[in-house]
Amino acid sequence: MTDKLPEKFIERMKTQLPESEWSAFFAVYDNPPKKGLRVNLLKCQKDEFLQKSPYKIKEVAWEENGFLVEEEKIGAHPYHFAGVYYSQEPSAMCAAPLLDVQAGERVLDLCSAPGGKGTQLAGKMDGKGIIVLNEPVLNRAKILLQNVERLGVKNAVVISALPEKISAFFKGYFDKILIDAPCSGEGMFRKNADEALKEWSEENVALCAQRQQKILDEGVKMLRVGGRLVYSTCTFASEEDEGQVTEFLQNHPEMRLIRQEKLYPHKVDGEGHFAALFEKTAGGEECYLREIKPRVTPLSEKAYRAFEKDVLKIKMNNLYEKDGVLYALPDKVFDFTSLNILRVGVRLGEVRNGRFEPSHALAMCLVKEQIKRVADFSLDDSRLEKFLRGESVEDDGENGWTAVLADGFTIGWGKRVNGVLKNHIPKALRKMS
Repeated sequence: MTDKLPEKFIERMKTQLPESEWSAFFAVYDNPPKKGLRVNLLKCQKDEFLQKSPYKIKEVAWEENGFLVEEEKIGAHPYHFAGVYYSQEPSAMCAAPLLDVQAGERVLDLCSAPGGKGTQLAGKMDGKGIIVLNEPVLNRAKILLQNVERLGVKNAVVISALPEKISAFFKGYFDKILIDAPCSGEGMFRKNADEALKEWSEENVALCAQRQQKILDEGVKMLRVGGRLVYSTCTFASEEDEGQVTEFLQNHPEMRLIRQEKLYPHKVDGEGHFAALFEKTAGGEECYLREIKPRVTPLSEKAYRAFEKDVLKIKMNNLYEKDGVLYALPDKVFDFTSLNILRVGVRLGEVRNGRFEPSHALAMCLVKEQIKRVADFSLDDSRLEKFLRGESVEDDGENGWTAVLADGFTIGWGKRVNGVLKNHIPKALRKMS
């Protein structure tokens, strides 16, 4: 593949790297890309995954729950469907840990799709606090939402808006902000060669740098004094990395650089990444956002609580109803009604003909211990594969809504009727044959 690299890229990298590293760097592109996975702490802890892992894995140095994996199609495993892990390029895992997010904080992932870094942050929050995941491109935001649901994130607010459209609303609101900015994608040359190589040019590098500066300018407005911000890219261009940091500090004296790091693919097991951590030392007061009040009609709440009593061992709080759909909002969530929201909290389901029908998202945010009625299939049970494909399967037990599990991890709802478990996985999410 080395012969396909843009000549201008090769020339620049030879000025950027010591001559002693040239051969090692360019030799990378004749080898397959590195692949990784990150254990989702909302579903599974590291020690449990190490015992159950279906793959040969190697730990990633910069993310304690991240692993290098050699298998090609890790997205086909039932564990992936269940949200036990997220398929993520190894070096891309380096940015989120720099923020050191804590449960109960207000966190923003400003350029979030497809959701790798945002769900990485959410895993550390354990459902406590509020994490806003924003993706300006609507189609990509919908993919982000699917990953948020699959991984069982309960405290997310998923938005699709340009940074300049929300910076005034959230002025000084967040404790931590991640800006994984759109970039020229030089770290994608092996992983997504055709598209990344086709789109690369020196002009695009310059355009990306301009866009990144604007995004950073809006992002810093939303950070409280004392808060921290991480800026990251998957490119090697200094204009987008170290040069962007220098420009940002010149334009924002209220920010100080704590650390920055650059991962090159010839030095680490990964495709390459850049990340810089900043702290806001001055710049204004925190904003106050009015909290939204939960609201639900008595009939809808009655129907849901009847379902909850029958099926669940936990109680969902902060019920909110809109257009006939019930949600469980995060604690102390802001009034989001003026924003272009795709989802707030957990979509519980809807009431039809006086009866509550649960959503797939509700199933995916539950663990086995929270559910009264389950059908737990082992990985070698032929019924599991059939259910993932959308088929109904035979299963004895009590009639009613039943959470279907793969080796202890929830994959969706079934409704058991006289020994048959009817499939309620949404058609769009079913496994292809």
